[in-house]
Amino acid sequence: MDQAYGIFLYIISLLTMGGIYAILALGLNIQFGFTGLFNAGIAGFFVVGAYVSAILTTAPSARHLGGYELPVVVGLVAAMVVSGAIGWIVGRVCIRLRADYLAIATIGIAEILRLILKNETWATNGARGVSMVPKPFETLPEPWNQLGLMALVLSIVAVLYFLLERARTAPWGRVMSAIRENEPAARAAGKNVEAFRIQAFVTGCAVMGLAGGLTAHYLKFIDPNAAEPVTATFLVFVMLIIGGSGNNKGAILGAMLIWTVWSATELVTSRILPDDWAIRSAYMRVFLIGLVLQIVLQRFPGGILPERRLRVAKDKKRYN
Repeated sequence: MDQAYGIFLYIISLLTMGGIYAILALGLNIQFGFTGLFNAGIAGFFVVGAYVSAILTTAPSARHLGGYELPVVVGLVAAMVVSGAIGWIVGRVCIRLRADYLAIATIGIAEILRLILKNETWATNGARGVSMVPKPFETLPEPWNQLGLMALVLSIVAVLYFLLERARTAPWGRVMSAIRENEPAARAAGKNVEAFRIQAFVTGCAVMGLAGGLTAHYLKFIDPNAAEPVTATFLVFVMLIIGGSGNNKGAILGAMLIWTVWSATELVTSRILPDDWAIRSAYMRVFLIGLVLQIVLQRFPGGILPERRLRVAKDKKRYN
């Protein structure tokens, strides 16, 4: 009975973190999948959202800025606003860069943000991080508190999916696809390419900040290590590519699938292998994820759920 209950709690945890990664993948899909923006600094916007929500909602502490004790909803909204605002600043400076140049610039910006959070101890408690972050539904008894948070995360995923699907099929989404496929043609059609690219970049960064805020509240703790590129950038790209770049369903599927593989391998290695080998296995997990990526792309070049091209003729009346 205890083992079955433990498995039940593990599934709840798996779905909760899988949902948070699905939000990250949806944010990246706005930038990379819809518009072709190579943002390799996901970790920076993610960790900014986490810290903003944590600081605004925690109780007073002598170790870091905070003590505002605002509702969690306010913290999550603020996380989106601040991450989006930083995304706007970055976009104004870097949005004209292409592909690998934009990737290099965003990696540098993510590292700058991480170092700021690590060294500004008066605000963030430095490497020790912010603890005692309030968790939604934590006053409920087990397992209802965990079920409540899982339901909240999955509800946010559902709402985001609905909104992004509407955006994808709207004229805005068509312009984004046009910019990704043929930017000179989009300019020739009279579209303000820079403005649309900034819109996509800011929206994606805001969604990443939301995922960061949810992570801080779920773990009840956040520190600069949350900006680790392997878990906060590499995994998210793998999730989107395996699921299907440009497809919102694919982003969610890829996030759930890869997080299950990542989490399950950690559980297995920690239980079976000796301590020394369990530490080394972390690097093998990265290799395993890369291997899964190669196998999937050999069989599904566009991802498991590739992007569906919209038929212009079908919606012709909308443009008349």
